[in-house]
Amino acid sequence: MTNKALGLIGIATKAGKITFGTEAVLERIEKKKTYLVIMAKDASNKSKENMGYACKKNGIHFLEFESVEALSHWVGKSNKSVICINEKNLGEEIYKIISGGEAIG
Repeated sequence: MTNKALGLIGIATKAGKITFGTEAVLERIEKKKTYLVIMAKDASNKSKENMGYACKKNGIHFLEFESVEALSHWVGKSNKSVICINEKNLGEEIYKIISGGEAIG
């Protein structure tokens, strides 16, 4: 399950459908131009609370997943604790996989 989600994150990255970094992700949330926000489980509690609140306020899915190291690796950047998926279908599939629902393949 984890490998499928990380693989889709890799695909989304290559397709240019991911935004990363706190400020850039918050901007996408406020403009409602993202479908899923993923934050590393080992990010700070305050960051997770703030990002979770912004997502809830704007009706955007929010999940905690993997680690800063894993997310950074899959988006090809260093020290990225938060990413957002900006393509609806990819966002929905990744959400289903991580949250334990049905998924493609």
